[in-house]
Amino acid sequence: MARTGQSVAARPPTADGGSARRYLAHLPAAVVRERFDPAELRSFARSSPARLIAMGLLLIGLCLAAGTVASDTVGARQEALDVLLADTEPDADSAHRLYTTLSIADAAASTAFISGGVEPESVRDRYTQAIGEAAAELVIQSGHVGGGITSDVRLRTGIATGLPVYTGLIETARTNNRIGNPVGAAYLSEASNQMQTTLLPMAEELQDQRSDAVDTAQRDHVRPPWTAIALLILALTVLVWAQVESAKRWRRTFNAGLLLASAAMAILLGWTVIAGSLSATAMIQGRDHGAVPASRLTESRILAQQARSAETLKLVRRDATGDYDRTFDSGIARLDELLGGYPADAAARGSVAEARAALARWRAAHQRMNDALAHGDFQGAALVATGQGAADSAAQVEALDRALGQGIAETRQTLRGRIARATGALTLLAPGATVLAVLATIYIGLGVWPRLREYR
Repeated sequence: MARTGQSVAARPPTADGGSARRYLAHLPAAVVRERFDPAELRSFARSSPARLIAMGLLLIGLCLAAGTVASDTVGARQEALDVLLADTEPDADSAHRLYTTLSIADAAASTAFISGGVEPESVRDRYTQAIGEAAAELVIQSGHVGGGITSDVRLRTGIATGLPVYTGLIETARTNNRIGNPVGAAYLSEASNQMQTTLLPMAEELQDQRSDAVDTAQRDHVRPPWTAIALLILALTVLVWAQVESAKRWRRTFNAGLLLASAAMAILLGWTVIAGSLSATAMIQGRDHGAVPASRLTESRILAQQARSAETLKLVRRDATGDYDRTFDSGIARLDELLGGYPADAAARGSVAEARAALARWRAAHQRMNDALAHGDFQGAALVATGQGAADSAAQVEALDRALGQGIAETRQTLRGRIARATGALTLLAPGATVLAVLATIYIGLGVWPRLREYR
């Protein structure tokens, strides 16, 4: 009989053939039990090779996780910038143009009505062009439903449905005006009321939604990628700790592999922080020098058209209540405030200066119109309101709108340029993060393997 404690593997085969076969059959199971004995496993877990393997796996996992998260985060941000540049910002600009052209159409319709009979061709063309551009913007926006937002579709549908009703009322008003029927003024007032209370509020809401989408994209981009940065710092910290432990335990001052892995993670961390900061700075500049001034100029342009509508409707309705004067004065006061407070370091400063000069001349012409009305000279007031002379309202309104339109184009160009710069700052960072993470894992393996070979 074998001694107690002797393993099965140590038992010698007997001369009997059957005993030999039974011995060989039990040999693999015995080896496995011996190899995976709990006591042996605990002993191995406390050994230096096991600690080396665990440390290497931990470092590899952290580096791969940090590189993957950094690459995915940067890729997502680049994609968001591409969407902002290709879809979100153009949609916001389209909504602005829709709102503006509707306001221009309403002001032009009222101006044409003052002339009586057949309106001037230039005024008629301005109205027709504005209506055509508004319809075109509705068609353009039909291909961008704002990510399926129900309110976006509702607003566009409401404007598209109400626009033919408005133009029908305008045509009825013109027909009556040409034949000298006083009811034409009532039709014009009804059309303007529909524009001011229904179409323009919907267009404004649509513009606000699209502008908010741009603002949200800008805010999201300037927020630091804390998760990616935290993982990179953690990976770098653990790499430094591993080198310190390696120096203490294995009496090695430097581990070339771990040093190279640390350098790769440090490069990735610095690249992420610097590129992210440059990209965020470009986006902040786009917001401060592009989006914010553009919003101010957009509001100014719409206020100018609303004030123009109030000015002309006062003549059409022979208003003596002062309601249209109050609307005009409040709109012009706000317009003057917006232009006067325009940022000195923003784009389109020259266009704003031209707009302020045109506004001053318009206010002087409006006062002349009111003075003529105060003396009962309606024809003289109408000539001031619709004349194309340098001292007349119509010419100055056109000059003001032209300057504001140019300013909006300049600020938009600034915004898009900064967005493109923000995208460019992140170029190659996503694939670079993957490459550096893979290099770090290779360096970790090269640093751990020589230590493991020492225990063979």
